[in-house]
Amino acid sequence: EVQFVESGGGSVQTGGSLRLSCLVSGFSFDDYAVGWFRQAPGKEREPLLCISSRGDVVYYADSVRGRFTGSTYNARNTVYLQMKNLKPEDTAVYHCAAREVNYCGGGFVYWGQGTQVTVSS
Repeated sequence: EVQFVESGGGSVQTGGSLRLSCLVSGFSFDDYAVGWFRQAPGKEREPLLCISSRGDVVYYADSVRGRFTGSTYNARNTVYLQMKNLKPEDTAVYHCAAREVNYCGGGFVYWGQGTQVTVSS
């Protein structure tokens, strides 16, 4: 069974930083694609970025490009999302997701429960 432990969310002021972590168990980090998504109240889920084991890093949201960075630590089965210069519009529940293919593109099979990020002005 694939399980996620997401952490690092919280409340910050505009311009602050957070690093989200997503520990994935029951999942192989040999061939993978992992992604970060977010969903704000009343809005649809928004894809942010994807990282694959073959080296793809795809940013889907122009609004976070240059401020958010995704990375993985394969030995720890962990995915990270470093967020800088946070803005109130970044307030959302952030989810990580994974699937056992080594490229980005297409849907994700496994999903984390999400961690809340709140940015105040």
